[in-house]
Amino acid sequence: MSKSLNLTVAVIAKECLPGRVKTRLSPPLSPEGAAALAQLSLSRTLDTVRILPVRNRVLVMDGTPAAADAEGFTVVPQATGGLDERLAAICDAATGPLLIIGMDTPQFSADHLAPLLHDWSTAAPGHDAWIGPATDGGFWALALRRPDGALIRGVPMSTDTTGAKQLARLLAQGFSVGTLAELADMDYFSDALDIAAAIPGTDFAHAVQDAAHGMQGSLLVTGVLP
Repeated sequence: MSKSLNLTVAVIAKECLPGRVKTRLSPPLSPEGAAALAQLSLSRTLDTVRILPVRNRVLVMDGTPAAADAEGFTVVPQATGGLDERLAAICDAATGPLLIIGMDTPQFSADHLAPLLHDWSTAAPGHDAWIGPATDGGFWALALRRPDGALIRGVPMSTDTTGAKQLARLLAQGFSVGTLAELADMDYFSDALDIAAAIPGTDFAHAVQDAAHGMQGSLLVTGVLP
């Protein structure tokens, strides 16, 4: 594989401010705890993208990223509108093959992207697009060799059929679509527990474990648990 694959990886993310990010983690987490876990998820995602053998890395941000998160990335603001419009705008701004990843799957690794990276490093790629399905019915990754916002615009987002409808949109264009491994998005604390179990020993996993232990301690103090 080339050391610099002709691919732009765009991470779409939100500034990790209490009450504005990962609000479905709270409760049981406080808004501050939810924001801290979101920051760990984002930072781990960006660290993984930094080691990928790709030509360009873009952080598409709602808000202002921490200086450490911006390192190695071109930072651009998100477009306005619904998620489909914001994803479509990333596609319309791209000038070559594009992979879009969210900030909610800190367990993703280079190994998860290996089939895509191998395919698109060949002289005659087998797939026009790749999709990484999420366990909630959405998708955690979407890659297009010829990005076009029309391929995403109008697809209903944040539903349990979003991934299936996005795949149907691509297939309707006659695309050959590869499928990456299914991963869980971090929407609820139960998701965070599952993700932490998949990446033990990481800062993210330690933070989730500490939060879970704190909840158990609180229940013991209040007498909810024996």
